[in-house]
Amino acid sequence: MSSASGAPANTEKTWFGHPVQLARLFTTEMWERFGYYGMRALLNLYLVQYFFFKDEVSSALYGAFTALVYLTPLFGGLLADRYLGYKKSVKFGAVLMACGYLGLCFGDNRADPIAKLNGETYVVEMKKEDAKDGAKAETSKFVTVNDKKFKIQGQKDGTLKLISVDGDTAADLTYAKGTFDFDGKRNPFWVNLMFLSLACVIVGNGFFKPNISTIVGTLYSQTDPRRDGGFTIFYMGINLGSMFSQLLCPPLYDAYGPWAGFALAAGGMLFSWSLFQFDGGRLKGFGEPPANSSAAVNWTIYAGAIIAVPMIWWLMNNTLVSAQTIADMADSAKGESVGIVAYLLNLPLLGKIMFILFTLAMIGVPVWAAFTGTLVEAQRMFVAIVLIVFSVVFWTLFEQAGSSLTLYADRNTNLSIFGLYEMSAGQTQFFNALFIVVFAPVFSVFWTALGRRGLEPSTPVKFGVALMLVGAGFLVLVYGAKYANADFRVPLFWLALAYLIHSIGELCLSPVGLSMITKLSMPKVVGLMMGVWFLSSAMAQYVGGIVAQFAAVETVGGEVTDPEKSLATYVGVFQTIGIWGCGIGLGLLVLSPLLKKMMHGVK
Repeated sequence: MSSASGAPANTEKTWFGHPVQLARLFTTEMWERFGYYGMRALLNLYLVQYFFFKDEVSSALYGAFTALVYLTPLFGGLLADRYLGYKKSVKFGAVLMACGYLGLCFGDNRADPIAKLNGETYVVEMKKEDAKDGAKAETSKFVTVNDKKFKIQGQKDGTLKLISVDGDTAADLTYAKGTFDFDGKRNPFWVNLMFLSLACVIVGNGFFKPNISTIVGTLYSQTDPRRDGGFTIFYMGINLGSMFSQLLCPPLYDAYGPWAGFALAAGGMLFSWSLFQFDGGRLKGFGEPPANSSAAVNWTIYAGAIIAVPMIWWLMNNTLVSAQTIADMADSAKGESVGIVAYLLNLPLLGKIMFILFTLAMIGVPVWAAFTGTLVEAQRMFVAIVLIVFSVVFWTLFEQAGSSLTLYADRNTNLSIFGLYEMSAGQTQFFNALFIVVFAPVFSVFWTALGRRGLEPSTPVKFGVALMLVGAGFLVLVYGAKYANADFRVPLFWLALAYLIHSIGELCLSPVGLSMITKLSMPKVVGLMMGVWFLSSAMAQYVGGIVAQFAAVETVGGEVTDPEKSLATYVGVFQTIGIWGCGIGLGLLVLSPLLKKMMHGVK
């Protein structure tokens, strides 16, 4: 019996009872994810703390980046299927991603923080204070107005106070809402280099991400009972890579600067590439190009990918312009929210395209199924679309990890562990990967045991529970805020607990998502529905960036002006999305009996 690639499904050597090639694919994926998640743990902090982008801008850029990361695999998988082959696609993607990470190493020249007070622009001086009583060291901000030096201090009522450093309280100045603004004077060269680097990561990921998973599939025949177990081992590599990178990259970022954290991510990516490039023939016969492949076609694809890099750069730059417009609107609103309508009206081109495509897919697919399929097929397709919409809600909230939750960790979380170790804000993202590694086997056994007894919940029920859990995680943070210390920092325990609840929610939804698509879709459009699933993931990342913008707080040089107001802002946003998450999850549970009936026996 042969695999899909024509290579033998049974090999003489095995690795934990699986084809020995799985070991190399496992390690390659682990190091690639090491690079990606290490970079992702730093990205939002990098945008805020080194480029001094406002929160609205950094969250929009982060959302656009992660959305494109999920969108490009649609094209990379198609090109590999028809022309390039999976192995060459993985190698090419790895090189592009490594170039992107290396490019980020050269952009840590800080911007100059500036303050605009009543229309006049002033340079802000940043001074890191000594840590006291084991607390996190804070950074004071100063500005010189009319040859007099003042300390910048935000006020709970939204005003700004400049406190004279020489103790002359009569000289103190107060600025009302809307009369002051903070930003950074950025060198366009470094901003463009950063965007080009991220574009390389995005395009490279499109070639790497879908195709290494496909090669894993070619190790087994369709009837090989080891197939699911092989993918389980392979996906464990993803979580191990992300866990270790999120532990190691942020401390280097804090100690030596962004270049060190990104360099470690680049090192992991280069090692991943080397495992494929110098495989010693171990992967020969797996993931090879199709018969119609040729050098001319391959080089055309490579050239097209290189051309796509400046196109992605343009989309990122367009997102920057739109996000700055939103930020300016927020400033002119004198601290009041600009509202969701304003965000939608000022969407960048990427956002408009995604919203249009997603809306067309959500409406067009079930309508098409109703006219071309049987009643059973049409109802199953309808259920698939409904669950896709609910999955977008889940991932929108879950993916706050890299944006609002990381900034919350940096600004309003006491990151000390029993006074023995001070975590980095970026390191807190490792909790998710840790909990997945620990609990994934437990849930696998749990679902299997329930299935044997006929008690395993239906897919709609699992999705509903997942949504309620992701909402509950945010409500835990709201409750934990009651235990904030005098510096308005909440104990780390509450953030870790929120990640635990979110991770359990992920285990309820993520493993069954792709399986649900293959089972409920009409056979002739399974590939299309897979594309819709990836589009929904990209959509969730993008909307997640919009949600994170509502958690924007006022900063000077990447540091909050008022920690108390910052905590209140995060608590308010977390409470809102927490209630919505729980409410939408409860709504899905109410609908689940009807959806289960419309699935017509599909588990």
